[in-house]
Amino acid sequence: MASTSHLNTVRASYDTVAADYARLLSTELAGKPLDRAMLAAFAEYVRGDDPHGGRAVADLGCGPGRVTAHLDGLGVRAFGVDLSPAMVAVARRTYPGLRFEVGSMAALDIADGVLGGVLAWYSTVHTPPSELAPLFAEFARVLAPGGYALIAFKAGGQQRRLEHAYGHRVELDVYENRPEHIAALLAGAGLVEVARLVREADTQERSPQGFLMARKPA
Repeated sequence: MASTSHLNTVRASYDTVAADYARLLSTELAGKPLDRAMLAAFAEYVRGDDPHGGRAVADLGCGPGRVTAHLDGLGVRAFGVDLSPAMVAVARRTYPGLRFEVGSMAALDIADGVLGGVLAWYSTVHTPPSELAPLFAEFARVLAPGGYALIAFKAGGQQRRLEHAYGHRVELDVYENRPEHIAALLAGAGLVEVARLVREADTQERSPQGFLMARKPA
């Protein structure tokens, strides 16, 4: 389980940057067609043939809610969970019609086997490698049989310390992970790989970006 000191540091950093993060990244998806394609495929898998959008999807580490809202626009019954109260406050103000909760994705206040999908859109990038396996086990716990997980991550093998971001002083460790490692950890949690995508870094990114979708067997 994630250490308290690590979570406190991440929470404090994102509480600090919340407003500027939301402003600076509000239109980020507009220029990333491959990212949107993975989200669209994930939404279609989760919805299936259900005209009401299928089971609910948790956007874990939702930040200011922009990707939660994007999923909602794709017909998914999405809600957000984030460690940072300031991020959740921004999300609630910006998208008052959607549900956002403060919580840790490492210990979700969600019953076993109830979700149609779990999205971790770059929200695992600050998770130490030793804590990824129990994190993915938690994702698998809350997924219903046949449910899907989509993980977006920085693809590579580096670790760096981020001390300034979005115009503020922060203390964040950023971890890259190779796609085969993410796939193996998801498999260890009982989730079967459906698809993966790695794209080259854009001008604002330091590494290739990875996307891996997996399914909990029915």
